[in-house]
Amino acid sequence: MKIFLVRHGEDESGYRGGWSSRGLVSNGISQSRKLAEYLHQNKDMFKINTIFSSDLNRAVETSRPIETMLNIQAGYFPHWREMNNGLLAGLANTEAERDFPGVYFNTLQMDEAFPGGESPIAFFQRVKSVFEEFCSQIERREVKSNVLIVTHGGFINVLYYLLNGLEWTNKSSFYPIGNASVHTIEKTDDGWEITESNDMKHLE
Repeated sequence: MKIFLVRHGEDESGYRGGWSSRGLVSNGISQSRKLAEYLHQNKDMFKINTIFSSDLNRAVETSRPIETMLNIQAGYFPHWREMNNGLLAGLANTEAERDFPGVYFNTLQMDEAFPGGESPIAFFQRVKSVFEEFCSQIERREVKSNVLIVTHGGFINVLYYLLNGLEWTNKSSFYPIGNASVHTIEKTDDGWEITESNDMKHLE
């Protein structure tokens, strides 16, 4: 049983991400196509049967070429989204700094929410509960493995901490998680473990 986590392709810089509805830049579209081709060329190795994705545009635009190349219809759901940054989502950095000075992901207290959004602890708990239930669904064979999930850097980063048994806060350092990278999680005798990290060979 395997789960392949994919971070979306490159999106627009200069804007706040989170629940932004902004899409991919041209390089991000190219990355997504290269990833889709790589997965198709190696479909006998990956053996992907199911695709899920965040429903934010940058994840959807990454998933579409994969759907086409693998001929598997994806399910798009909000629980795979990045942290909800509320009123800051999609704002230009200059606008966000003007309207919400000093409000950044790593300046919040763990129980302090973005204006109109989530707190870091609420985000962590969402990721934890979503992922644990999803793994249980795979184990109960309610979801057909192997599964590919297109999501976001912050979401994947929390999972690294969870699966490595480490404490996470919004001030914790980020694991390497490149755009259009693949991260493999596998069910072993010891539970779910990360067996390959930040695979980006398809973009070389």
